[in-house]
Order: sequence, then C-alpha cells, then structure tokens
Amino acid sequence: MDKIVHRLSHYQLGKVDNFIRPMLQRDFISNLPAHLVELILFNVNSDSLKSCEEVSTSWRCALARGQHWKKLIEKNVRSDSLWWGLSEKRQWDKFLNISRDMSVRRICEKFNYDVNIKRDKLDQLILMHVFYSKLYPKIIRDIHNIDNNWKRGNYKMTRINCQSENSKGVYCLQYDDDKIVSGLRDNTIKIWDRKDYSCSRILSGHTGSVLCLQYDNRVIISGSSDATVRVWDVETGECIKTLIHHCEAVLHLRFANGIMVTCSKDRSIAVWDMVSPRDITIRRVLVGHRAAVNVVDFDDRYIVSASGDRTIKVWSMDTLEFVRTLAGHRRGIACLQYRGRLVVSGSSDNTIRLWDIHSGVCLRVLEGHEELVRCIRFDEKRIVSGAYDGKIKVWDLQAALDPRALSSEICLCSLVQHTGRVFRLQFDDFQIVSSSHDDTILIWDFLDAPPSGLPSSTNRATLPELPNQAAVARAQMLFEMAARREIERRDREVVEEPALRPRANAARRHNADIAAAAAAAEAARGAGDNDESSSEEDLDRVDQVNNPNVAGPAPPQPHNQNHRRRQPRPELPVRLMFQQEMAAFDNMRRQQNNMDHLGGGDVDEEMPDGGP
Repeated sequence: MDKIVHRLSHYQLGKVDNFIRPMLQRDFISNLPAHLVELILFNVNSDSLKSCEEVSTSWRCALARGQHWKKLIEKNVRSDSLWWGLSEKRQWDKFLNISRDMSVRRICEKFNYDVNIKRDKLDQLILMHVFYSKLYPKIIRDIHNIDNNWKRGNYKMTRINCQSENSKGVYCLQYDDDKIVSGLRDNTIKIWDRKDYSCSRILSGHTGSVLCLQYDNRVIISGSSDATVRVWDVETGECIKTLIHHCEAVLHLRFANGIMVTCSKDRSIAVWDMVSPRDITIRRVLVGHRAAVNVVDFDDRYIVSASGDRTIKVWSMDTLEFVRTLAGHRRGIACLQYRGRLVVSGSSDNTIRLWDIHSGVCLRVLEGHEELVRCIRFDEKRIVSGAYDGKIKVWDLQAALDPRALSSEICLCSLVQHTGRVFRLQFDDFQIVSSSHDDTILIWDFLDAPPSGLPSSTNRATLPELPNQAAVARAQMLFEMAARREIERRDREVVEEPALRPRANAARRHNADIAAAAAAAEAARGAGDNDESSSEEDLDRVDQVNNPNVAGPAPPQPHNQNHRRRQPRPELPVRLMFQQEMAAFDNMRRQQNNMDHLGGGDVDEEMPDGGP
C-alpha cells in the first residue's frame, strides 16, 4: 500500500482522499453516551448551539432532550445582573428554574395551547426547545437596545413633582421596584408608589431638612440638618429611635451588616453598632478632617470619607485607625463612592477622579461638568454623575480605567432635563432616578425608550417654569468678566495715551518721508532715459524704507482693518461709579457664597465646605 500510494498522482490522491474522508468522520453526538453529550453541549456558547441545530435531526433532538437553550438562559441569569434584572422586567423569569411539566403548562397558558394535547414526552421537549430557542434572540436584542440607549442618551422620561408650600429641593433618595423614598428640604420624608407615582406616605419628625437617608426591608434611617439621626419603621412609618450625637448637620450616612457610619458638618465621623433597630450605640468617633465631612462609604475592609478640606481619608474597618490620605482635588469634595479597589469622587473643582484605594494613586481625571459635581455612582460598566450645572453625564468606566483611551471616548452622553442643581441620583442597568433643586424626581428609563426620535416624557403633574439657576450663575460670571476687562482696557488706554503721542507724531513724519521718497523714485523712473542717476538724498530715503537697520524713524506697522477703534477715555466720575457698582456686585456674590459654604443658604444646605 505504501509503494502504491507513493506512485499515485495528485489527481489520484485527491480521489482517494474524497473516498476515505467520509469513512473517518464520526458522529460523536449520536454515538457518545447521553450524559457526555449533555456535558459537551452545556459548555458551548449560543453561536455553537445554533450551528449544532443545523447539522442534522439527531443533533437537534439531542439539544431538545438536554434543554440546552433553557439551561444557557438560566446560567446567564445566575451570573449576570443584567440578565437577572431583565428576566424580572420582561417577566420571563417564571419560565426558568422549574420542572418540565410546569414549563409546558406555562408555555401553553402563554400561547393558549391545550395542555392535554401535549401529553407525549417528545412533544413536550420539542415545545420547550422551540420556545427557549426563540426566547434567547429576543433577550439578546433587548440587551443590545439597552446598551445603545445608554450610549445615545435615548430614554423614556417620567417626572414626579414633589413641590409643596415649603419645599425647595429634594436632597436625597433611594428606590426599588415598588417605591421611591425621598428626603426633602421641607423636613419630611416622602414615599412614592412606583405603580402610579403618587405619594403614599409622609414621615414627619425632623426639624430640619432631610439631607441623607438609606433603607432596607425593616427600617429607614435618615440624617438631617437638625443634627439628629432618626430610625423609622418601614411598614408603619413610625419613628422608633432618635440618635443625638453630632452637634451640626448630619450630611451623609451608610449602614450594612450591623454597622452604621455617619458624618457631619462638625468635621467628625461616627461609627455605630446596630444590634437591632432600637439598640444602636456609638462605637467610636473618627477625627482628622479639617472641614465638614460631606460623604462616607465603607465595606468590610475600609471606611472612606471625603471632606471640604479637599482630601479623601481611608480608615481601617477592623481597627478604626487612619490608613492613608488621597489628595489631588483642588477644591472641596462633594461626593464619593467606594467599591472593590476603586474610589470615584466628585468635587467643587468640577472634576471627577478615579483612585486606587490600596496605592492611593489617581488613575484618571474626568472633565466635562461646568460646575460642582454633587453626586456620583458607578457599577461594573459605567459612571453616572450629576452636577450643579443641571446635567447628568454617563461615562464609560472601562474606557476611563484604560490609560490609552482618549478623553472624548469616555463620556457617553449628557442628559439635560432638570432645571436646577442635581442633588442626588441612583441607577441600575435599566434606569436612572435623580432629584434636584427644581423639586422634581426624574426617572430616566433606558429599557422602554422609544426606538428613534426624541426621548418621550411622561409628566405626572404640571410643573411651573422655573429659572435655570445654573444658567443665571454663568451669565452673572460672564457679565463680571466682561466688565472687568472693560475697566482694565480703559485704564490701560489712560496710562498709555501720553506715551503714544510722540510715537504717533514720529509715525506721521515717517509717512511723509515715505511719500516724498516714493515721489522722487517715480520722478527718477520718468527721467530714466535722460539721466539714470539719483540724488544721494533720495537714495537715503528709499534705503531707510527698505532697510530697517539704517538709522531713521521706524517703519509703521500695517493697519489691521479688524482692530476696534479706540474708545474715548471715559470721564473720571463715570469710571468711579462703574467701579463702585462692580465692587457692590462682588460683595453680593461673596455674601451668597459665604451663606452656601456655611450650609444656611436657600439653595443647598449640603454645600461642600472648603474654600477655593
């Protein structure tokens, strides 16, 4: 055989190969034991499963017997929060993690089939296989649309009007699928029903604005500008405990796993032990910040705090001792979130910084907001920030962590619907819920967004037209800058005008010399046939024009047609009056800033301390 094969031509070898190749192929799906086939198909991806269906009828039956499309969907739901959330939103979670008989019954109920007809086992397997194989592409399409809506800023808007007689802003919120809990400036906590977005309950008891809150399935814990922390029963709305420790406003709080951490304008951080809702005792007070502590976050390793003193401090959860300081912001820090190794902070310097908590290194600085970054949240995919410019920005987290990524690639979109400062926001894979000084709570839905065109909006109540305070502040700043430039320009003209007069006279004399030289040269050219020589005086004048190194008046600068004509110097009384007006305007702005920094302004009681 070896000798024969070596004597064959290429054409003959090809024929032999075509004859032998089918004999070497083995249908391992049909020949292997069923449990090995199931193990192999369980570990392939969706594209491979789709290809397997097209091989043969026996392969398709193997997929149906193992219910591999159903198992693939269940595996993704267990491992991915987006799949898990989408299964609840689209209500196909009821078809998962159930027996074959229950699956067949629910599928028949959905499509109005007679369950008695599907008694045969093979019919049931085929019905389930077709249903789950068709469900998988729909899920992938939903995930793709959600991702595109986040990137394009395409959303469905729902607006909750929180305006009341005494309300001037919604400072904090938290939500779930059933309710939204919000803290307002009118000293109340309002709970909103997610079904019709009506106010289902109002919790009263604080004597100051509710600046922060958090809840679980048992209690709502809130902090207020009245320097107290109150514990409320979720079911009854009763205040079951009041904690009095801080001597100034409680700006932020967090609790989990029997531990609560609060921070205050009194520059301290308090760590509490929560044995039960009624048994809460203070364990230790952390001191080290030089200004109000605006936000805290923690896990089982570290407590992280941010202050108006422009620093982030890291404390050990085990020993409650200081570990390190993260420094880099140029102004006070207003917001922060900590998860894993990553800390993301927002500041009055209008920037967002990403930090490695172990090394203290700043990984990236994000710029784009025009005013103070007031609230920030992030997950595995994106960062969402809200600022005093009224905008909410969505950033790509993975791009932000990549040092090769350009700044233009990081910001995915800007969402502009609030007419006032954005105070607080939270988000998940499908929505953002935000609150603002404009007394509204906005729900930005990226799952049920319109397929194209402008974002749709659902107004729950008619809102009055409120002035955009961020735009007003920018206009005042631009006016101030323009006025200062005008004063400086006019003062410069007053100083420079006496020095410009000799230069102007010299320029006029020099222009006369140039004109005379040009006339002499023209006359010389006209008499060139009779006399080719020129006088020394004419040559000297022409040389002075063409050669700047020769002694003589400097050549005039070319006239700029676009240059503005100098305005006449204003009279002294007018200038003094203008300067007095600007000084009064500066005093007014300083007084307003002082009120904001002290936390007693009408705009925001939680304004981060720490000067520029």
